[in-house]
Amino acid sequence: MEKEETPTHEPVGLIPRASAMASRVGLDWFLLALIGMILLAYLWPELGVDREPISLSDVANYGVSLIFFFYGLRLSPEKLKVGLSNWKLHVVVQLSTFILFPLLILPLYTLFKDTPQELLWLGVFYLAALPSTVSSSVVMVSIAGGNIPGAIFNASISSLMGIFITPLWMGLFLTTSTEGFDMGSVMGKLVLQVLLPVVLGILLHRYWGDFAERNKGRLRVFDQIIILLIVFTSFCESFAREMFSGYSAVDILLLGAAMIGLFFLVYFIIMAITRLLGFDRGNQITAIFCGSKKSLVHGTVMSKVLFPGGNMVGIILLPIMIYHALQLLASSIIAQAEARRKGGE
Repeated sequence: MEKEETPTHEPVGLIPRASAMASRVGLDWFLLALIGMILLAYLWPELGVDREPISLSDVANYGVSLIFFFYGLRLSPEKLKVGLSNWKLHVVVQLSTFILFPLLILPLYTLFKDTPQELLWLGVFYLAALPSTVSSSVVMVSIAGGNIPGAIFNASISSLMGIFITPLWMGLFLTTSTEGFDMGSVMGKLVLQVLLPVVLGILLHRYWGDFAERNKGRLRVFDQIIILLIVFTSFCESFAREMFSGYSAVDILLLGAAMIGLFFLVYFIIMAITRLLGFDRGNQITAIFCGSKKSLVHGTVMSKVLFPGGNMVGIILLPIMIYHALQLLASSIIAQAEARRKGGE
């Protein structure tokens, strides 16, 4: 009697196969969609620039407030209170996120000031000033066998602190280098468009928190759709005004090399600090993964408020999008290696 063959369930079709191949190296459909949005913006920039019959940019603005409202809705005040005790871990992660990153990029300002690459440098500094990402940090810490509650606490606190710290860092350069930038107006927009929705969400957590938690998958898809819309409209503005005309393929490749170099530089600095402080393996993994990550979500949504000149946002977002892809690829490889090492032990 012949043995029946077990179905392999191979994906059928070009897009599912491409998505499956990308997931094997730490990428997902969202990164592929980001590339697609940039390509579409290059081919059809008028779609994102025209305000008739509907302004996609205005839709994205409303979407930003909803993203932060749902984020606050899922944020449990009780869980944050429980996580306060591991203060050494929190200090290392937050100082790495908001102090180490900017201080590493800051000295390069004099090198790129008044050059065609100054705007790219501003995008890299914007990346350095952003908070840590939430979902991927927790996932990678979980895979590597780190301190998961510590990862959740630090990623959540980082997101809240970033609402205030990121604009303060950017204000050092935007007030002098960006025409029409008004720090008071920006802070007002941040309060109305970002802080107020977060606070409202936290206040309503006791009533709707369970609903938000049950539907976090759908809410994550909503977040991603709004981010794709922001990326599309931002690059439409940049392509329509030929903002990328002064950059070559070599410039973009060098930017990618710099981003992966920045990731590993921060990675090894944090590793050295945690060893010096005597962290155990679980806390060391959490510090490394949370402290070396940057949030594409916050980068895209806050760019709608921080940068009044829509034509420059595409260039500003380019470093964080490249860093996001590379950090997922590098951290997924490292997390799998840590998981195998833990299994061997």
